[in-house]
Amino acid sequence: MTGAARAPEAPAPPDAWSGGGVLLLTGIQAAGKSTVAQALAERLPRSVHLRGDTFRRSIVGGRAAMTPDADEEAHAQLRLRHRLTALCADEYARAGFTVVAQDTVLGPYLAETARQITARPLAVVVLAPDPAAVAEREAGRAKSAYGADWSVAGLDAAFRERTPRGTGLWLDTTGQSVAETVREILTRAWTEGAVP
Repeated sequence: MTGAARAPEAPAPPDAWSGGGVLLLTGIQAAGKSTVAQALAERLPRSVHLRGDTFRRSIVGGRAAMTPDADEEAHAQLRLRHRLTALCADEYARAGFTVVAQDTVLGPYLAETARQITARPLAVVVLAPDPAAVAEREAGRAKSAYGADWSVAGLDAAFRERTPRGTGLWLDTTGQSVAETVREILTRAWTEGAVP
């Protein structure tokens, strides 16, 4: 944006990073969520890095995968995973921790999950690097998040088309280091990403 003046930002809640709040961090697979969430949590005095994918992996028998043509059972398990993330985040926040809850929460599920988290302050941050950067990162990882069901470009396109921009702070982290992304979150999350 050229020549556009930014509206004055509201100050961050005084205790936002010292305990009792939740930051929901999302983006497509291999966008850097786990790395950024861990680095952010390590910067905070009393913190939890809550990985929503743990709840998916906890299902041993009958796990349904999210694919482009996922059935109702897959969507029900995804909603359960997000609900469990919200409940755990609330409990940790109630105990005085700042929670960095990280998961792939896309489309209408983002606003729904944010509504399920009752702890305040609450902020949402969306990591949205260029799909080429995600593909490069994916190629350098030991684990693979993509395969026959999803491509990086396909998931990124679905993510951008179906996820409303009205929820949270969206960051294009394409050229950023982890430290730069963490610094931007620390500076902007509670003002631009705050959820009332």
